[in-house]
Amino acid sequence: MQTDYPVWAVIPASGIGRRMLSERPKQYLSFCGKTILEHTLDRLLDCPLVHGAVLVLRENDPYWPTLNYRPAKPFHVTVGGEHRQDSVINGLSVLCDLFEDAYALVHDAVRPLVPQTDLIKLIESLKSTGHGALLGSPVADTLKKQNDQGFIEATVARDKLWRAFTPQLFDAEVLLDALQKARQSGQILTDDSAAIEMAGYQPLLVDGSSENIKITLPEDLQLAEIIWKKQLGVN
Repeated sequence: MQTDYPVWAVIPASGIGRRMLSERPKQYLSFCGKTILEHTLDRLLDCPLVHGAVLVLRENDPYWPTLNYRPAKPFHVTVGGEHRQDSVINGLSVLCDLFEDAYALVHDAVRPLVPQTDLIKLIESLKSTGHGALLGSPVADTLKKQNDQGFIEATVARDKLWRAFTPQLFDAEVLLDALQKARQSGQILTDDSAAIEMAGYQPLLVDGSSENIKITLPEDLQLAEIIWKKQLGVN
């Protein structure tokens, strides 16, 4: 199974994760024998359509060297920035120096459970879209808009509303340019697709698994262990 273009994972992993209430950044917390970050890297690099990875770390990260991680594919490490988008820009800059025509598979460091089938489906979607694509899921819950006093202002129609996941897959040079322009305009974005949309493109939404959780709170670690064991058929 091959693609006509190099696809590289870009993983921003310089965040602190204060909501986890831990002494160490949440990507370095462990479940099922490995850190979250190691699980995430393994999941991405195990995909046959991913050629390599660029990992973006906090400057002087004291935890990464202790892992002694040995990737099975080409692998580069660089330093992150103040905001997530700055870290992605730094990772993309490394990737664009390596290749002129690469695609960047940008993925949250704390989403270690993305199924291989979703990764392959997302990458193969490039055959039908030139604007990139991202994993997501249609909104199932009823949505309420809150006013400044904490009361419900309106019920929001959920038709055609999706939750955006990662990975998000775009031409690396196009995404780098879009993120740099967003930064120059003072925009602080919560995902990479927003920069592509601001540049006038319409990325494709690819339906992804609800197992692709983002580990944010302490109880998420317990759920991650349950999902991981289910995926691998471990009791």
